[in-house]
Amino acid sequence: MVAAVPERNRKRSVADILPVLLGAAFAAVATACPVHAAPQEAQNAPSITVGVWGAAPAFPTGPAVVASTIRQTVRLSLGGEGVSIRLSNEMGQAPLVIKAAHVALPGTQKGSIDPASDHALTFGGRKGIVIPPGGVAISDVASVTTSAGQDVVISFYVSRSTGPVATHPLGLATTYVSRGPDASTASTLPNATTTQARLFLSGVSVVRRGGQAVVALGDSITDGLRSPVDANQRWPDDLSQRLIRAGMAVSVVNAGISGNRVQHDLPLAESGPSAVSRFDRDVLSVPGVRTVIIMESINDIGHPGAQGLAEQAVSTEDLIAGLQQLVLRAHQHGLRVIGATLTPFAGTIFPGYYSQAGEAKRQAVNQWIRTGRAFDGVVDMDAALRDPAHPDHMLPAYDSGDHLHPNAEGYRHMADAVPLSLLQAP
Repeated sequence: MVAAVPERNRKRSVADILPVLLGAAFAAVATACPVHAAPQEAQNAPSITVGVWGAAPAFPTGPAVVASTIRQTVRLSLGGEGVSIRLSNEMGQAPLVIKAAHVALPGTQKGSIDPASDHALTFGGRKGIVIPPGGVAISDVASVTTSAGQDVVISFYVSRSTGPVATHPLGLATTYVSRGPDASTASTLPNATTTQARLFLSGVSVVRRGGQAVVALGDSITDGLRSPVDANQRWPDDLSQRLIRAGMAVSVVNAGISGNRVQHDLPLAESGPSAVSRFDRDVLSVPGVRTVIIMESINDIGHPGAQGLAEQAVSTEDLIAGLQQLVLRAHQHGLRVIGATLTPFAGTIFPGYYSQAGEAKRQAVNQWIRTGRAFDGVVDMDAALRDPAHPDHMLPAYDSGDHLHPNAEGYRHMADAVPLSLLQAP
């Protein structure tokens, strides 16, 4: 069944947004279609900067990086006429010294580039930059024409020891690291080692005529976790492909962090800063952001029992208060806020994570998301993934096997549960 989107008595009303999904019947399975051409640009629109890819910094981990070229491939959710990158040392403990940075198209081999497509990136007109601990650096715009769904390769050279690398640990894509002289323009990196983490690269933006960004703020169900899901098979990636096929000039930026919670971070530093504390960094700072989809708080329910954190147990009222803070802050910046219900987790393989009391909290939070009128729209991810015969369980066809995280088919079904009408320009 369908319910109308609640009206909001605000200057930027979204009461005209079309009805929202409240049942899995509307979540048709996405077909595995190839990425097609980029959306047609509005010829009369001004040139703007729009975030088209992201990886939220989580925590410093692993060995230091020193005198190394780092190469990472990212898929752009929207194209443009210029490219800029965001390098993060926000979680670092030592200065991050960048001596050179480049953007290029992929080569014919994994981890390679097409040298003819290489463009140098600069920072205030200079080849390199020093980023202090806690800081970020945005590159100048390189005149590179890209299209939606296109892969680009970012390479940069780090000359000084970083200390434990500040990273997004669950990159689900191969990062190449080559120790030695600067090889950022080399077709193939010499003697490269690999990691599945994202290193220092936290955002990519394009300059284009018109368009807007959607940020997906969440935990591992947004970030992606289980094999065979990779960096381009998570529900925000599948949503991006739907938008591309529909010809909509809307990008999708993934701001998920595995293990993330709404109100707590420490002592689980590996789960990243809480959603409340990172909201400005990972949502409000994204260029061109117009909409945020919030799917958080299942870890607030499950982690206290699974991690022995009884002192951090939260009530339903605590969870709602935290989510309300996110909505309020988004509305103060003129953003449209979409609430996503929490998906089933009964039977999860993680000891202590599920409990009947936790399930009652999930149901209560979902009821508030659906009917509390706090959000400008609702996507019922719970209805999209649950087993009709056992509503507290995920449907086996969508289950990765741990009874908490969806598989690739489940992610496609989640993406299909998002009415594209919710993401149209107001």
